[in-house]
Amino acid sequence: MAGGANHILLLVTALVCGAAAVCVSSDAIAAGETNQAQPPVVSTAESFPVASDVRIAGDAKQTRFILDLDKKIDLRAFTLGNPYRVVIDIPQVTFHLPADAGAKGRGLIKAFRYGLVMPGGSRLVFDLSGPAKIEKAYVLDAANDQPPRLVLELAAVDKAAFVQSPITDKTAGDKTARDKIPSDKPPELRPAVGTAPAVAETAPATETRDRRPVIVIDPGHGGIDNGTQAQSGETEKGIVLAFALALRDRIEQSGKYRVILTRDDDTFIPLGDRVKIARSHNAALFVSIHADALPRREGDAQGATIYTLSDRASDAEAERLAESENKADAIGGVNLTEEPTEVADILIDLVQRETRTFSNRFARTLMGEMKNAMRMHKHPLKSAGFKVLKAPDVPSALIELGYVSNKDDLKHLVSDSWRSRTVVAVAQAIDAFLAKRIVSAEPGN
Repeated sequence: MAGGANHILLLVTALVCGAAAVCVSSDAIAAGETNQAQPPVVSTAESFPVASDVRIAGDAKQTRFILDLDKKIDLRAFTLGNPYRVVIDIPQVTFHLPADAGAKGRGLIKAFRYGLVMPGGSRLVFDLSGPAKIEKAYVLDAANDQPPRLVLELAAVDKAAFVQSPITDKTAGDKTARDKIPSDKPPELRPAVGTAPAVAETAPATETRDRRPVIVIDPGHGGIDNGTQAQSGETEKGIVLAFALALRDRIEQSGKYRVILTRDDDTFIPLGDRVKIARSHNAALFVSIHADALPRREGDAQGATIYTLSDRASDAEAERLAESENKADAIGGVNLTEEPTEVADILIDLVQRETRTFSNRFARTLMGEMKNAMRMHKHPLKSAGFKVLKAPDVPSALIELGYVSNKDDLKHLVSDSWRSRTVVAVAQAIDAFLAKRIVSAEPGN
C-alpha cells in the first residue's frame, strides 16, 4: 500500500515539475504524438483554381448549390450534426465571390462559409435549416458555354433518418476513381504551417536539442473562420495574424526563446490542434491573440482584456465571448463528436491547478505592462471556459486586443505604430514572467 502511494506521489511530482520547469528540451516530443508534416508544395495564387460565382436554387425539401470554377477539381462531401451542417473539402481554391456571398441562403441552406483550412486545401461549410442528406455532390465539365461547376444536391430528411455521414469521395465525377479511395471519417487536418514535426533522436541530446523555452503564439481564427469583422471590412483573423507575426519577430530578437506560431498564414486550425501544438513542443507559455466585437444592441466597449481559464465565467461578457470563440470548430466544419474527452484523472487535475496559478500570474504581469502602452478595458482581467486555454500543463492566456466594433479601437488595431508599441509591452511581460520561472527552476533555487 505504501509502495502504491509512493508511486502516485512520484507521478504527481513528475507531472507538476513538468508543468513548472521551462528548461526542458522543447524538441523532446514523444514519437507518435504528432504526425510529421510534409513541406507544403510551393505554388503561386495564379495556379490555383478560381471560384467566380455561386447560386442556390430550390426549397425546404430539395436544394441545389452551384459553384462556378475555371477548372475541374476533386471534392469530398460529408454531413455533420449538432448543428446540422454539410462540409465539402476541395483543393486550394482562390475565391473571387461577391463580398456578401454565403451570408444568406435558400431552402435547406441557411448560410455558408468558405476558405482555406490547410495549405493546399479549401473548405465549404453549409449551415442547414434542418436535417438533410447529400443526394449528389459532383463536378461538371465545362459544356454549352458553361464553366466547370461544383454541384451539391440536398434533400430533407427527418431527425430519425439523419445520419452523420462519412466522407463521400468524389474524384472529378469519376466513379471508378472514387471507389478506389477508402474513407470512413472526415479527414484530419495536417499540422499548421510553422509547427515543427517530431524528430527521432539520432545524436546525444546535448548536440541536437534546442533547450530554450518555447513560446507558442496563437493568432485566433483563420481560413474559413474570419472571426469578428468591422463594418469597414477588416477581419479579426487578419488583425491578429499581423500582431502575432510582429510579436514573434520582437521576441526572437533576444535569442532567449524559441517561438512557434499555430498559424503563420490564412489557415484554419481547429482549437484542439492549437492546444496540441503547445503541448507537443513542451511550451513554457501559450498566448492566444484575438479581437472582440459587440453586437449593436449591446452598446459599446473598448480597450484590451486578458482572459485566463476558469470553469465559471467571471461575468456575462466573458461567458458570451468564450461561447463565441468555442464555436470556431463548428464554423470550420470540424467533426466535434470525434473530439477526445478531457482526461478527468486526479493527477492531471493537480497539474492543471498548478498551471492555472502560473497563468493567472502571467495575466497580472501582462496587464502591468500593457496598461502603460495602450487603453485597457475597465475590467481588464477576466476568466472563462475557453477551449484553447485548456492545456493542463502549459500556462496560457488569451488577449483580446480591443473591439473592432469600436471606431477608436479599430483605428489602433490597424495602426503600425500602435501595434509596435503594444508588441513591445507584451514581449516585455513574457520575458519578465519567464525569467522568474527559469530562475526558480534552476538547481539550488
